[in-house]
Amino acid sequence: MVKEERLQLILQHLTRDNRVQLGEMSRLLSVSEDTVRRDIKELDVQGLLKAVRGGAIANSSIPHHYRDRETFDISLKRRIAEKAIPFIKNGQTIFMDGGTSVLAVAQMLPKDLKVTVVTNSFPVADVLEDHPNAEVIFAGGRLYKTAFTTIGQQAIDTVRNVRANIYFFGVSSIHTIGLTARSYEDSLVKRAMVENATQIIALSTLQKIDTAEAFFVCPITKVDTLITEAIPDDEKLQPYRDLGLNVV
Repeated sequence: MVKEERLQLILQHLTRDNRVQLGEMSRLLSVSEDTVRRDIKELDVQGLLKAVRGGAIANSSIPHHYRDRETFDISLKRRIAEKAIPFIKNGQTIFMDGGTSVLAVAQMLPKDLKVTVVTNSFPVADVLEDHPNAEVIFAGGRLYKTAFTTIGQQAIDTVRNVRANIYFFGVSSIHTIGLTARSYEDSLVKRAMVENATQIIALSTLQKIDTAEAFFVCPITKVDTLITEAIPDDEKLQPYRDLGLNVV
């Protein structure tokens, strides 16, 4: 079998299962695991998958630009936000990043709830401008245009000066290996929020489960609660329950 055929078969299995394993593909393609490993590395360099120990996992298929994401899976994000709201209590300080599921939480925040929101998201700040009891601290910095968020040292310094009760983490990709992001600088801001929050609540549609991007944010064990649109005992979420996450 020529290399181009192997690469195509690897991608077909990845599309079907969201992951491929070296041993399985070695048997299927009748080549050595080293050959499969080299094929996976080539596909990784092309940005078509994410190589991991023992095989590869899929990249997230969610649109990259905020303008495309804001109208994508709206009903699912509202369902996630409805599950997230009960975690918020009066007097808390909350990190909110640029995830569109996080924006749905901001839009649904009860008007009588008194909270302080620290955010690097222009859409979140805009939504909360009209909230009568939400104090908003905006983490300034350089504009990350595809996400309408701020990045850079100024944004990180603002986050590091705050101890938040909750961080609502807008997931780009989540896997049992951890949380990842598409932008290196965005991953640094998210990492600062993780390090300075008592409780990490990851908000993710099922489509982002078991996917990965290039830039590591934190291990999955940092996450306290995972909220999706699915029922908590959905079999796709079992590995996260096994790791001790509160799956809602």
